[in-house]
Amino acid sequence: MTEKLFEKATFAGGCFWCMVKPFDEQPGIKEVISGYTGGNVKNPTYQQVCLETTGHYEAVQITFDPVVFPYEKLLELYWQQIDPTDAGGQFYDRGQSYQTAIFYHNEKQKQSAVESKQKLEETGPFTKPIVTRILPASDFYPAEDYHQHYYKKNPDRYSSYQTGSGRKAFINKHWGER
Repeated sequence: MTEKLFEKATFAGGCFWCMVKPFDEQPGIKEVISGYTGGNVKNPTYQQVCLETTGHYEAVQITFDPVVFPYEKLLELYWQQIDPTDAGGQFYDRGQSYQTAIFYHNEKQKQSAVESKQKLEETGPFTKPIVTRILPASDFYPAEDYHQHYYKKNPDRYSSYQTGSGRKAFINKHWGER
């Protein structure tokens, strides 16, 4: 019996609460963790990251089976969760920690991310430039337990947040109901 070879993908898309569910519900996804990456403080807390002094992004780290759900499909799904033209954050949430970024774990992921960004710029539904950064993966620190799978633990608050932040309307406008 062969052991499955899982890979990691790391995406920053604004509030990590809204970035878990879309990936968590896909086949071949082993785990989705909310956390912090890209900064200069070891083991930051949510409070530290919110102060915008650590350099971290709120992000999700996905462990996936590339045979079942290839990285390229993860990228497609990622673009459909964010406003890639907003350099100041995402929807209601403003600041560096809420900016978008793709953190690649190897050169193949980097190339796929660059190609997907170019394709979105050429054929996507946006008229403004795509500002999402493509960066090398760095240390990833899981967020506090109460942030993990927030959509399952607090479904009403999650739904209100997704609607109230403007994320849901933006996704529907640019990608349609799914």
